[in-house]
Order: sequence, then structure tokens, then C-alpha cells
Amino acid sequence: MSQRTHAFATDEPPEIQVHPHDRYHAVIERCASLPPLVTAVVHPVEALDLQFVADAVREHLIVPVLVGPADRIREAASKAGIDLADWEIVDTEHSHQAAEHAVRLAATGHVQAIMKGSLHTDELLGPIVAHGSGLRTERRLSHSYVMDTAGYHKWLIVTDAVVNISPDLCAKADICRNAVDAWVALTGEERLPKIAVLAAVEVVNPSMQATLDAAALCKMAERKQITGCIIDGPLAFDNAISKQAAKEKHIVSQVAGDADILLAPDIEAGNILAKQLTFISHADAAGVVMGARVPVILTSRADNLRTRLLSCALAVLVHQAKEAGLIK
Repeated sequence: MSQRTHAFATDEPPEIQVHPHDRYHAVIERCASLPPLVTAVVHPVEALDLQFVADAVREHLIVPVLVGPADRIREAASKAGIDLADWEIVDTEHSHQAAEHAVRLAATGHVQAIMKGSLHTDELLGPIVAHGSGLRTERRLSHSYVMDTAGYHKWLIVTDAVVNISPDLCAKADICRNAVDAWVALTGEERLPKIAVLAAVEVVNPSMQATLDAAALCKMAERKQITGCIIDGPLAFDNAISKQAAKEKHIVSQVAGDADILLAPDIEAGNILAKQLTFISHADAAGVVMGARVPVILTSRADNLRTRLLSCALAVLVHQAKEAGLIK
């Protein structure tokens, strides 16, 4: 061992972060007193899809309605060792038809939520946003990624990391509104959530569209075009989540260092940030698409069990908040 390596190895103690998952368990416990959500699971033709459904059923979070090719669903269940006797199956020819049928089930009230199985996200969402689907609202669809990480002092929502590729100002306004609804459903708190509009810098730069959008969103909130929240930006990521970083940069803000929601400038930035938090910082995460008449649960094959269950729990809370008139 070299002298330099030896000195580095012994000079400093390791840094340790403790993540007790208290917030995750609190959400699961809240859902224990609520009825499970009747959920159309779209094209669940892989064993992993059905294992996820079984886990959510075991936690009393959903009552599944499996929509897809019945033979492939039963084959997947056999591989997973899952008994489908108590689960409704709606037979369709292929994944696109499954998505369309799930939308009809939701529009007619047969199910209360939609969950992604083994199909692409755009194939799932396309029938939802189609004219005449019965699930469209005045808002654009957007994805809210709920995060609980040991490195931050409360829940954090990252948006939009999945649906809107390069949102313009109007889309970002709806993304804010949808994230606020997700936050209200998740926390049940009466205070206004704080939205940090992210950019690479903290000042308005005419050459950087993200900073111009941030300034406009702040003014829209000030003029009550966006309500139910406090918005500030542009803010770089460090001063959005660190009071010390904001202090060192002389930023005076209600949001800096205490954000509840991080609005990313585009899908690349949002997706990279969300996956960094989940795969490097090991955050407990949940994903739900907001802006439709029912919550849409999106999960990935790479998601762990807590992420999958928390996504279902968030959908339960969103449905409950809609029923109570707390959100749209």
C-alpha cells in the first residue's frame, strides 16, 4: 500500500446517513384505513407484473382487474406461482387494445385507477389523452415522482421526469398544478407547498429559456394564475435544497433550501435527477401521472418493492383526496 493511499484511508472517519423509512411506513399506515383501489392493470403479461400486483393486493392497496391477452396473463401467473382465481381478467388481443379497454373501464367507473404493465408509457397514455376518452381534464398530463431520501428533511416531488419531453410555459404551469395536487394528497398538510423552478443559474438569463419560464411562473403565481403554492426561481439544484448554499449565494427566498417540489426544465433533467435520487441516494420513491380523472400508476421493472407499493399507496391517497374535493 502506498503512503498516499494509507494516509487517505486512515485520516477521516466514514460519513453515515440513516434512513429509517418512517415517511414510507406512515403513508402505508394511512392507507390501511382506506379501501383498496379498484385498478385496471394494463397488459400484465410478465411474471414480474403479476408479482407486483400480488404484493399490492397483500398490502390491501388495490383490487386488480387484469386487462390483456388472457392466455398470456395466465401463463405469466403460472411462472410466478400466483393463483388468479379471485382476480377479474378482461381478455384483449394485444397491448394497445388493453390500454383502450382500461380507459373505458375507468371512464365508466368500473375501475378507479389505471396501472402500467408490460407496455410502453406512450401506448398507455395515448388512449387517455384521446378526444372522447372520458378521462381528459382541462389540464395536461404530467408525472410526479415522490421521493424520500436520507439526505433531505421531508418529502420531495420531482416533476416532470416521464411524460412531458420539453414543456413550454403553459405545460409547466399545469405540471405545477398537478404536482401541488399530488403533494396535498400525499401529505394532507394545510400549508402551501413550495415549488423551486430549477435551472443552471439563479438569475434570469435571456439566453436560457428555463430562467425565463421560471420568472414567468413566479409572476403567474403572484397574479393567482397558479394557486395553492409558493413558487420561486430560477434556482439551481443546490440552493433549492440547501439553505446553506442559498445563504452563501445571498439568495433571499421562502423556497430556497426548503422546497417541496422541484420543477425540472425538461424530461432529461427531471429523469436524471429522479434516478440519481433512487439509485445513488436510495430514496423511497413513488410515481403517479396526474391530470386525468383517475390516477395512473407508472412503475419500472427496475423499481424495488417499496417503490412499487408506495406508488400504489400514492394513487390510493390521490383518489381519496379527489373524493373529498381536496384536489381536482
